[in-house]
Amino acid sequence: MHRPASPFGHSLLEMRMTRRTKAAGLPIINSRAAAIDIGSRFHVVAVPPDLCDEPVQTFQAFTGDLHRMTAWLTDTGVTTVAMESTGVYWVAVYEVLQAAGLEVVVANAREARAVPGRKSDVNDAQWLQRLHACGLLRASFRPDREIAALRSYLRLRERHLDYAAAHIQHLQKALTFMNLQLHHVVSDVTGATGLRIVRAIIGGERDVKVLAAMRDMRCKASPEVIEGALQGNYQPEHVFALKQALELHDFYHREIEQCDRQIELVLGALAGKAQTPAAPLPKPRHRTKQPNAVDFDTRPLLHQITGTDLTQIHGIGPYLGLRLISECGTDLSRWPSVKHFTPGCRSLRAARSAAARCCRREPASPTTRLQRTCVWPRSPSARPTPRSVRSTDGWRRASAKPRP
Repeated sequence: MHRPASPFGHSLLEMRMTRRTKAAGLPIINSRAAAIDIGSRFHVVAVPPDLCDEPVQTFQAFTGDLHRMTAWLTDTGVTTVAMESTGVYWVAVYEVLQAAGLEVVVANAREARAVPGRKSDVNDAQWLQRLHACGLLRASFRPDREIAALRSYLRLRERHLDYAAAHIQHLQKALTFMNLQLHHVVSDVTGATGLRIVRAIIGGERDVKVLAAMRDMRCKASPEVIEGALQGNYQPEHVFALKQALELHDFYHREIEQCDRQIELVLGALAGKAQTPAAPLPKPRHRTKQPNAVDFDTRPLLHQITGTDLTQIHGIGPYLGLRLISECGTDLSRWPSVKHFTPGCRSLRAARSAAARCCRREPASPTTRLQRTCVWPRSPSARPTPRSVRSTDGWRRASAKPRP
């Protein structure tokens, strides 16, 4: 078969084969990149083959083994390490490697395992190391040490709030068993009037007039209405359940107060390292205290840390501003542009409405913690806009229509 010749003396087939051969290998960007396949019991570490005779080694998950793994990586000349994990086992490894001065990249497991067929931990570590050496892994956002500590305290505080809310439900259930309609005559059972009456009931008080006299002066219900609501069936097992529910509720609120002290210390340390803002702190836009907010004023500290008053933004109160700082940090240069940042919080993103999603039968995308932080129902200071109300009404109308 005749091959068409090129003006340089080579056939076109040979030139095509040469191009394919050159394009077969991806360029190495990080020549000293390592990777770790994180596990609950052991970690598999892979380094470039030209740096070590045994490029793949396994280390146990104990702290001493983590330090030996770090020493081995630094001795081989590794400067950056990538890891992927579906749990929280990577946190300890990340902190040990970061303390040693290594650049650590936490990759998304869904992106790292896009190619099927690699079932062993060794192959996973080698494949991850190859991807990281070629610069194909995107680093997940991880804040600095101080912001990470603030985030941990706030997330623990929110968990305590959830536990305390569950015991409020247990308290209301015990009151219902005793046919005490206290939650119908007071706006909040855990408010000033409600807690006073509940503590008196646990203490043995049964006189409805004495209990009704404990109402706060701001309570809208009259003493006669409260007396009628407190005529119940005081069985000892229900009173015991009421007592334990209140004790657990008080316990978690004491733990929340301790979390507030730690949050205040971290914010004070961050404010001490920040520069003094050029503009003074403006007047607060929110006069009322937010429910479940920390028990100290965060505006001056956040103003010192960020250099601006986040509460001047519509829909952001002091507590939501604190949560945004704990989740995003203060260095917004970690996101290349506004378009990279707003999909994480959905605050400015022109997303499809719920009505359109319902009509097209499209599933809602999974939300991250940052997204759950920024949506308006989680912010007591934010209010639903007319656009969100219209979207809700449209979703209701669309769901009421018969589908084809």
